[in-house]
Amino acid sequence: MPAEIQHRSVPTPAGHVHVAEQGTGPLVLLVHGFPESWYSWRRQLPALAAAGYRAAAVDVRGYGNSSVPTAPEAYRMVELVEDNVAVVRALGAESAVVVGHDWGAGIAANSALLRPEVFRAVGMLSVPYTPRGGPRPSDVFAGMGGDEEFYVSYFQEPGRAEAEIEPDVRGWLAGFYAALSADTMPGADAPDPHFVTRGGTLRERFPADVLPGWLSEADLDFYAAEFARTGVTGALNRYRSMDRDWADLAVVDGAPITQPSLFAGGRLDASTMWLADAIDAYPKTLPGLMGCHLLDGCGHWIQQERPDEVNRLLIDWLGALPESGLPA
Repeated sequence: MPAEIQHRSVPTPAGHVHVAEQGTGPLVLLVHGFPESWYSWRRQLPALAAAGYRAAAVDVRGYGNSSVPTAPEAYRMVELVEDNVAVVRALGAESAVVVGHDWGAGIAANSALLRPEVFRAVGMLSVPYTPRGGPRPSDVFAGMGGDEEFYVSYFQEPGRAEAEIEPDVRGWLAGFYAALSADTMPGADAPDPHFVTRGGTLRERFPADVLPGWLSEADLDFYAAEFARTGVTGALNRYRSMDRDWADLAVVDGAPITQPSLFAGGRLDASTMWLADAIDAYPKTLPGLMGCHLLDGCGHWIQQERPDEVNRLLIDWLGALPESGLPA
């Protein structure tokens, strides 16, 4: 049996990043999304460790026990990539495989794109890889929804989502997790929880008084305690940096990721449905793709909803990586 999960803080450009790690062997860096933490990988850490890997799950900048800078520009993608590099170096490795979920998938993809000498292979969960390009993101999101407002635009306005979330973090998280989980998401005829009525809140469309099967009361307590301590501004600042990313990443406009890669998503996840064209484009955008898996009956929180299947996909993929894709 692998040793228990170990926690440490490592230095990064913004201060420090909290890392939960388990196992020995080639390094696999796990990057969470919104609104989560290292804890979202609690089912993957022991499985990867038992398979012979050193699994390290971070609290992304702005979350948990990592640094929480105040300036929104501190949450630019290029800075989060450098946090990942700093973690790899602080753990004594030359390179790593990086795997991300939700926003973590984008951070993982850009880590592989911008620092290929460090990140030799990349796995993405739930949010497909879409190369940088097109109009400014805020302009795109502002044009979505018609009489309603897309949730990203809602999150981008400083203070607005905080006013909804922070008075009842636990209740809001429970509803958000339920809204995007296969077993509790609203039906096809219900109002879409990704959109906000003008002057309304996201929570108005969340399921009430129900938890998805993957989320225990103790799990929810953990997440709620993290955000009650840190607030949610750091997490939301990722959304508020998207136009900065669009400018910063112009140097890699349209670029494919050539390292060995993996994608897995849920068929019931809006991300995989909205970005179906991005998945269809993988032969060009991910020429090193070794597997693309859409899990039937699965929502957005894939590694928590379907941990055994995700663990099998990750371990099989890691075991099949060519020698050039293995961390040094």
